[in-house]
Amino acid sequence: MRVYRNREEAGRLLADSLGSHAGPSTIVMGLPRGGVPVAFEVARALRAPLDVFVVRKLGVPFQPELAMGAIASGGVLVRNESVLGLLPDAEHSLHQARRREEAVLAGRERLYRGSRPALDPAGKTVIVVDDGVATGSTMKAAIRALRVAGAGRVVVAVPVAPPDTCRELESLADELVCLQAPRAFSAVGQWYEDFSQTSDEDVERLLTKAA
Repeated sequence: MRVYRNREEAGRLLADSLGSHAGPSTIVMGLPRGGVPVAFEVARALRAPLDVFVVRKLGVPFQPELAMGAIASGGVLVRNESVLGLLPDAEHSLHQARRREEAVLAGRERLYRGSRPALDPAGKTVIVVDDGVATGSTMKAAIRALRVAGAGRVVVAVPVAPPDTCRELESLADELVCLQAPRAFSAVGQWYEDFSQTSDEDVERLLTKAA
């Protein structure tokens, strides 16, 4: 199994497997923050527009790790009905969490994108990119949100993920491109020599450069 030098190398290698998607109907979306440097290389190779796709989990009150839904760029709400059905005051809890997280999401988008409008995924082939996935919870929310937003085709592209997560993502997306699915997987960072944190400033810079 290969260890990537950094996110940029991983993005270039990932782009080599995505060449068939080059064309005017394709856009690339990176999950911030670590997915954006990878997505930048993919977008550059495919000559495709680049944007961020921000996803915020809506956690259950007093158990924030349990998601009752998620919100995403473009005002998309994804409901987790199986969890909401267990809550005594589900709609109120969802509304409160959504209002709180929408403020965070809007702030992140302003920070990353500035005055540039968000790309519209409706009817497009959307290649959604991260630097790797472990459980895949954020990527799963992104896939569902892109479906709600009307994406024509959702392609998940990651350099590395464990086999069981790959199988789950493959069942949700139209296509999965995962360069490596090692059985001995403990964390995304173990597959990078340089896995230093991507800053908000890095994300902003790459989006500006791509634009």
